[in-house]
Amino acid sequence: MQAGYSQLLKGVVENISMRLYREMLRIRLIEERIAALYPEQEMRCPVHLCIGQEAVAVGACAALARRDYVLSGHRSHGHYLAKGGNLKAMMAEIYGKSTGCAGGKGGSMHLIDLDVGFLGSTPIVGSTIPIAVGTAFGSLMRNEDHVAMVFLGDGAVETGVFHESLNFASLKRLPIIFVCENNLYSVYSPLDVRQPASRSITDLGRAHGIESIHGDGNDVELVYQLCSRAAQKARNGGGPTFFEFATYRWREHCGHEYDNHIGYRTEQEYLEWKERCPIALMEARLLGNDHVSRSALNNVTAEIKDEINAAVAFAKQSPFPEQNTMSAHVVAD
Repeated sequence: MQAGYSQLLKGVVENISMRLYREMLRIRLIEERIAALYPEQEMRCPVHLCIGQEAVAVGACAALARRDYVLSGHRSHGHYLAKGGNLKAMMAEIYGKSTGCAGGKGGSMHLIDLDVGFLGSTPIVGSTIPIAVGTAFGSLMRNEDHVAMVFLGDGAVETGVFHESLNFASLKRLPIIFVCENNLYSVYSPLDVRQPASRSITDLGRAHGIESIHGDGNDVELVYQLCSRAAQKARNGGGPTFFEFATYRWREHCGHEYDNHIGYRTEQEYLEWKERCPIALMEARLLGNDHVSRSALNNVTAEIKDEINAAVAFAKQSPFPEQNTMSAHVVAD
C-alpha cells in the first residue's frame, strides 16, 4: 500500500512539473510569435513582453484556484495566460479586433477575462495594487474562500499607493498575495538610482508587518511552492504575503526588439541571465529525472504552435469594432 501511495504521489509531482513547463513554454512561444509579427504593423498598440520572466507568472498562478483573482500591470501577457485567459481573445485584442477580450479598445496593456478571475491589467504603474486590496477586502467581508493576487514590478514599490495598500492589507489581515517581479530596471533606470542600496524591496513588505520572502524568480517550482503555501495561509485567515522574485526581461522595455546596445545595461549582464533561462532550467530538470522524453517535449511544442497558429488566424480574420460601439462601456456618454 505504501508503494502504491508513493507511485501516486510521484505521478502527481510529475504532472505538476510538466504542467509548469508547458505553461512557461506556451507563454514564451506566444510572445516570440508576437515579436515576429509585430513588424507587420498590424498590431497598433505597444507591447511589453515578459520573455525571460515566465516562471513567476506560471508558478504563482498555478498556486491559485480558478475562483481566485489576479490583477496585473503593463507587462501582463504571462499573467493573463497563466491564469487561464483566452489566447484567441488576447491575440484579437492586440490586433484591435472586436473579438478581443476588451473589445479591441484596450490593446496589450488592458487584458481581462472574468471567467477565470483575471480582473484586469492597466499600464499606470501601481494602479492595480489598491484594486487588488479592495478585491481581497470584499472577499473577506463576504466570507468567500477567495484569494487575490497582484503582480507588480520593482518600480511600483516607489509609489505611495503601494505603501497605503500594504498597510491596509496588513491591518485587515486580507487574503492577498503581492508578487513583485524584480527585473532590476524601471524602463531604463537601474535600482541603484531609484532605491537605497541599504534597503531591499523585501524589507518594505516586512516594514508593514507582512510576511515577506525573497526568492529565485527563474525557478518555477520554487515559485509554485512558495505561492501555494501563501495561498493556503490566506484561505486560513493568516493574512497577506509579499514576495520579491528576482528575474530578468530579455527584450526591450517596450517593443519586440533587444536594447542591450543603448547603454543602460550590458550584453554581458543579459547573457548571464539568459544562462538562467527558466524554461531551459526546467527542461533539464525534467529530462535529468527521466520524467519525460525529448520526443514528448517536442510534441508539446508542436501542440502549442498549432494553438498559436489558430489564435493568430482568428485574430487576423476577426472584424474591427463598429464605430457605433466607440462610446460603449464608458462611465458617461
